[in-house]
Amino acid sequence: MLIILGALVLTLQVHNDLPIARPAETVEIAAADLKPLGDLARVHVFDGQRELVAQTLDIDGTRSLIFQTDIGPNATRAFELRAGEPRKARREDFRVYGRFVRERFDDFAWENDRVAHRMYGAALETWQKEPLTSSAVDVWVKRTPRLVVNDWYLVDDYHRDHGEGADFYSAGPSRGCGGSGIWSGSQLFVSRNFRESRVLANGPLRLVFELTYLAWEAGGRQVAEKKRVTLDAGAHLNRFESTYTAGAGGPLTWAAGIKKPAGAQLRVEREQGWMRMWEPIRDGNGNLGCAVLVDPSLVEDATEAGGNALLVARSPAQGPAVYHAGSAWDRGPDVKTLADWDGYVAQWAQRLRSPIRVDVAPR
Repeated sequence: MLIILGALVLTLQVHNDLPIARPAETVEIAAADLKPLGDLARVHVFDGQRELVAQTLDIDGTRSLIFQTDIGPNATRAFELRAGEPRKARREDFRVYGRFVRERFDDFAWENDRVAHRMYGAALETWQKEPLTSSAVDVWVKRTPRLVVNDWYLVDDYHRDHGEGADFYSAGPSRGCGGSGIWSGSQLFVSRNFRESRVLANGPLRLVFELTYLAWEAGGRQVAEKKRVTLDAGAHLNRFESTYTAGAGGPLTWAAGIKKPAGAQLRVEREQGWMRMWEPIRDGNGNLGCAVLVDPSLVEDATEAGGNALLVARSPAQGPAVYHAGSAWDRGPDVKTLADWDGYVAQWAQRLRSPIRVDVAPR
């Protein structure tokens, strides 16, 4: 039973200004707005009488509280926040997970209740059986909301579908499903495998981690990268933030892309800042959708190079290069057709352009 501390209750109103529903919307409240309730770890979120799963974040010294809800078109929802005993997440509350996988040639693998991905570490470059140098984003398809990364690595048989999904995708040295690089002189220059990883938040609702890439030659400049990846529960798309270090030479132009295999269907909506791929999976295992979304005001070109479809963008005046990328399988729970995937990506682009509005006040 929750023990409430004191009588103060804050009312939170969440506004959706779009004429579309926003399922699994992550609501984030800054610690400063919750100061009257004290320690964030003691703040509980209620939807009526039902307590919602919440997570405290402390990223780069900035503390906040997040929870998730579904919001209808042009709708406002109200919640109550109360101070109580310290929150304790249960195993069943966790819907995201990620870790460095030393035992599989230094992968970093991550997932939520919809998707799973991985990127490749240093040891894979020198694996005698099948060495691979690539900063691609790989895909594991899932039909279960269960977190499977640890179990699939444990049995080491994840290239066959045993009822939950599998690793059917072959990223290779391409960009895979959302890898990036530096664009210079109509060429894409990409890094080697990541060298360091760091997890900043690991659920139950949001995963945040960083990968560090050593400097590589990119159009006559040496460029190093720190890539931060954020994945929320219920989402098909990750947020990628690439902080590039290049010294003198002016702002960088970069690109994020998707491998374009034979038989794939590509759609590019440059003015909306997104592109998507829809491709058949080998051996009749359905179809895979991949997508990349970039702030349309930063997009300079949509092109193809090295077997990839690319959105080319300029770096912002300040801060990292930001884009969203992710996947969907037509045997998963909610994307069954190409039309479903197009709708999902287009609506995600709308949601990025029109964030929810949040108001906090005493009850």
